[in-house]
Amino acid sequence: MKRIVLASSNSGKLREFQQLLASVGMEVVLQGALGVPDAEEPHATFVENALGKARHAAMRTGLPALADDSGIVVEALAGKPGVHSARFAGEPRADDRNNAHLIELMRHHRDRRAHYYCVIVLVRHAADPEPLIADGRWHGEVIDTPRGAGGFGYDPYFLLPSLGLTAAEMTATDKNRVSHRGIAVQRLLALLQGRA
Repeated sequence: MKRIVLASSNSGKLREFQQLLASVGMEVVLQGALGVPDAEEPHATFVENALGKARHAAMRTGLPALADDSGIVVEALAGKPGVHSARFAGEPRADDRNNAHLIELMRHHRDRRAHYYCVIVLVRHAADPEPLIADGRWHGEVIDTPRGAGGFGYDPYFLLPSLGLTAAEMTATDKNRVSHRGIAVQRLLALLQGRA
């Protein structure tokens, strides 16, 4: 599997996956570059959405497919936005609107704990009966004022208290080493090595 399709239209995710998988020689291609539209994400869990997206991209391209479903899970909001993180403020998707909606909902909450969660699914083909599934969590808290210009999504509002930085203030290399997606990719690579 030297060339795989990423079942996403998110260029930020593409950059992260390209960096994370470069060391193992995998070429990651965004599904849109191959004419594949986004799959529906109707499920209530990250794993079901990721599996559906991976199968959709593999079926449309004939290539192995990698998909993740990830989002921010906020304790005070009973786990919201969760699987709805990308569309938290409705359509069209927009990071600034999602962030504003989150901060408004958090206005009266003292409990600021949150974590990013990521599930990655890799299928060799659309009907793969043994998809590889890996996950990762990254714990932090929500702040009211954005900091940093890196990353995407909720990163400017996601503070890592132990570092004193938001995810948007970290270098891409440092973020990929400790983030939910970075952890999930390392677990996925370990599963791949075990399968070889």
